[in-house]
Amino acid sequence: MLFKLRLISISFLSGFLLLLVLCLGAQNLKSRHSLELGMAKSVPLPSGFLIGVSIAIGVISGGTTTALLLPLSKPEISEE
Repeated sequence: MLFKLRLISISFLSGFLLLLVLCLGAQNLKSRHSLELGMAKSVPLPSGFLIGVSIAIGVISGGTTTALLLPLSKPEISEE
């Protein structure tokens, strides 16, 4: 259980650190694009920021999924 909690906290921490570095680095980018979300449009954002956000979300969701799918205890292998 402690191992799962450690994996989840590491994935959240690394994802948020990626987002922090991404926000700091994306401030000086000139080309900005907006996403069309059905009938609404998003604010113009740099394309590198959009790709980076998707990578950070993937890191967080992949880490938490892996931690939640791990078994609680290791099965013992009995050799006969």
